[in-house]
Amino acid sequence: MSNGLWQSVKDNVIFVLVCLIVAAGVFLTAYAAEKYVRRRDGIAERILNTRKVAMIGLFSAIALLLFLFEFPIPFLAPSFYELDFSEIPALIGAFAFGPVAGVMIEFCKVVLKLVIKGTSTGFVGDLANFVIGCSLILPASIIYMFKKTKKTAVLSCAAGSVIMTVFGSAFNGIYLLPAFAALFGMPMDAILSMGAEINGNINSVTTFVCFAVAPMNIIKSVSVSLITLLIYKPLSPIIKSGQVSAKRHDAGSRAAGVEH
Repeated sequence: MSNGLWQSVKDNVIFVLVCLIVAAGVFLTAYAAEKYVRRRDGIAERILNTRKVAMIGLFSAIALLLFLFEFPIPFLAPSFYELDFSEIPALIGAFAFGPVAGVMIEFCKVVLKLVIKGTSTGFVGDLANFVIGCSLILPASIIYMFKKTKKTAVLSCAAGSVIMTVFGSAFNGIYLLPAFAALFGMPMDAILSMGAEINGNINSVTTFVCFAVAPMNIIKSVSVSLITLLIYKPLSPIIKSGQVSAKRHDAGSRAAGVEH
């Protein structure tokens, strides 16, 4: 009994450490990419300022609301896989304010959801939502950051969707499914049988990922990308006008400081 308890504690500690390492890696990648582009373009403005932090909070709240309305697709995957569109505010925020802002929106959304609703998947689903969401947002926003045109936006969303589908599916098969099985003491065969009840072609982890996880990722990434592309342009002038006002205010403040 004590050995079982110790193993459970050990598994949970390892999982938490993996979550922290993954989150740190995502943040560092976003920061390094944004820092490089800003240095290349001669932008002296800080990556995060007061207005950006406020907008991150606003977009995180919208993302949380969308996250709370997640729903299963019972004809496609077992019920513990749920679909939501909370990456839409994160992707819009990433396009408007950069990759760091997009990652922070994703992170804050998950943290707020855990505080308000808790977790029903032993944090596995929450880690999956953050990491797989960032696998769409991070590459899409980095590509868009290099050249902010409509064509680049489309290409960046397409690239992000492909990366999310491939990475998300592989991450599920290699780590998330085994972690879910270990944390809940559920045999992998039991999970596979849940998939087989929906799709008779599922008989292994690979087929589970191909016929259940990958389609979910495709539906989500394509939907999020299309909606973002449709609504970002109308929202962009509003966001940019606020940025211009903020820059003028900062410039005025600096000028006043010099005069004094």
